[in-house]
Amino acid sequence: MVKKANAGGFEEKLGKLEEIVARLEDETTPIEESLSLFEEGVGISRELSVKLEEVKRKIEVLRKDAEGKLKLEPFEDETNEQ
Repeated sequence: MVKKANAGGFEEKLGKLEEIVARLEDETTPIEESLSLFEEGVGISRELSVKLEEVKRKIEVLRKDAEGKLKLEPFEDETNEQ
């Protein structure tokens, strides 16, 4: 049950971040409120990034080696390769 609670927390934070973005995009939002929302959004974004990195480290990918045998390898994010 703990894993489900953590997943819900992630989903809830992501939803909150989406709400913040929508309010920031609203031109009627006062500048003071926008600044506060921006700061809150940055904090949530950092929390979500940390959680995603933790999950990414736990993921293993099943791949075939040169001999055609399946083996487990650590997940490598190909989007961050240079």
